[in-house]
Amino acid sequence: MVDPLVVLSLITRSNMPFTPIHMGPGVLIKSLLQGSFSLMVFGWSQIVIDIQPLIAMIRGVGRLHGFTHTYVGATLIAIVSAVTGKYLAQWALISVFELKPVVIRWWVAFLSAFIGVYSHVVLDSIMHTDIQPLLPLSTANDLQGILTISALHKFCVYSGVAGAAIYFVIAILTANKTGEN
Repeated sequence: MVDPLVVLSLITRSNMPFTPIHMGPGVLIKSLLQGSFSLMVFGWSQIVIDIQPLIAMIRGVGRLHGFTHTYVGATLIAIVSAVTGKYLAQWALISVFELKPVVIRWWVAFLSAFIGVYSHVVLDSIMHTDIQPLLPLSTANDLQGILTISALHKFCVYSGVAGAAIYFVIAILTANKTGEN
């Protein structure tokens, strides 16, 4: 059997942004908030916030984690992600996954996007030395290095596994309860 942490270690040694690692905590949050949280909008916000670092990598110019990885920049990214992600997620859930019509309420889209970008900045602040999350007020990053990169990756992976388990246990219990009536 393949150890997911070994695969994760190989992938994260590359110089490419590894946005999917941020999905672990999102899965845990989804399991706890259920219909009050959109994992699709959360995931979309992870992609949108990492567009700037991806462009910096491709061009080889600019700060890797610049304005988008500040709380001010993340706030703007959250608004864009909520508005675009709501419609994109509804379309994907209906068209791609062929689910019955899904409506993501506006407050759910905004909550999911804001949790997405702010958690992204926090996690990246722990890992990356070039992040200044409090700009323009401060250049400090007091979170950098409070966990080892290995511990941070484990937190993300294990929170995703725990979240998936919780989500499916709740789904099974809910299905059983519905079936009893």
